[in-house]
Amino acid sequence: MKQPSTDEIAALFDRYAPNYDRQIGWFERVVLGDARTWVIGHARGRVVEIAVGTGLNLPHYGTDVDHITGVDLSPRMLDIARRRATALGLTHADLRQGDVQALDLPDDSADTVVSTYTFCTIPDPERAAAEAFRVLVPGGRFVLAEHGPATALPARALQRLLQPLSLHFGADHLLRDPVRYLTTAGFVIDETHRTGRAGLTFRVLAHKPLP
Repeated sequence: MKQPSTDEIAALFDRYAPNYDRQIGWFERVVLGDARTWVIGHARGRVVEIAVGTGLNLPHYGTDVDHITGVDLSPRMLDIARRRATALGLTHADLRQGDVQALDLPDDSADTVVSTYTFCTIPDPERAAAEAFRVLVPGGRFVLAEHGPATALPARALQRLLQPLSLHFGADHLLRDPVRYLTTAGFVIDETHRTGRAGLTFRVLAHKPLP
């Protein structure tokens, strides 16, 4: 199955935007579990959130966060995220259109990079991980929640069967292991946990090593 391009993914999520919150909300409640609170609970200082989507993480940011830069391909997803930020009074949130595989941000400019359910869709997750590494200060954190290969063999077999449909209709890779993209980029893995039904959800805390 052909990997969708960034333009195709942007158009896809523009179409999905009006119903995205309801659909992903159901899937998280029933299958993936609540990982967003855990992820944002580790965010500190200047945060870059890759593929911010409709801003579902925004309500979880607390006083430990000084500034949020959220990047996404889809203008319609960002429209919803901006309305959410305004409703929450998040004047320190800058939500912008862009490609997380080529972030328009300086080196060593973020204290935390956040990713929730993004590596499954990004065309080149190795590039995205390398960009996250580049923009983080030495010692900065990468905090990630992602679905991936199930720990239960029957569920993993089902994922293999569903993968062509998932990729075609949702640009969604079901069998990517996000940890290997982080280690390839140079991150040190501090914690990794498997949660959700059949162990589908990865929770990963990593950091950019000091020189």
